[in-house]
Amino acid sequence: MGFRLSKLYTRTGDKGQTGLADGRRIDKDHPRIEAMGSVDELNSSLGVLIADLQAQDLTSLCAALAPVQHRLFDLGGELAVPGHDIIGEADVKDLEELIDHYNADLEPLKNFILPGGSRCIASAHLARSICRRAERRYLSLASEEAVNTQARIYLNRLSDLLFVLARTIARLEGTPEVLWQSKPKPQS
Repeated sequence: MGFRLSKLYTRTGDKGQTGLADGRRIDKDHPRIEAMGSVDELNSSLGVLIADLQAQDLTSLCAALAPVQHRLFDLGGELAVPGHDIIGEADVKDLEELIDHYNADLEPLKNFILPGGSRCIASAHLARSICRRAERRYLSLASEEAVNTQARIYLNRLSDLLFVLARTIARLEGTPEVLWQSKPKPQS
């Protein structure tokens, strides 16, 4: 970080624009800013999930997620500096290894799962759904500008990891997963 902010408000965004790290100014609802905001929201939701996991003494899962928060911050940096790629194939591979590791101890899925059962499980599912939105916002940007393909893949894998972690949390807590029940068909 080349400089430190000593004053948090600058008034430069009061007219609905914000600055990118390369000096350009764009509208705050530009697809790039939407993607940045969704990645930031995802990172914040991971912070809540990590705090919930710490409260439940599930620190091994915290250790798996801590590097992810740093990579999401890197992804935000990529978005702030168009053309500067940070997320790479190795980052995607790291997520795939985590998915394989945690999924190995889970029973095969036999039904759809609802987000719930405990606060930690619900927090993981909330982060997963925010991740899916961040991926959609990234794709919206990609339809207008060139972006890092590996970052898109990273977001896709991260949502898979969060799903597997939600199931892992249920297993470690001994909390039954909340299974979806289809609506009964009306009798004629």
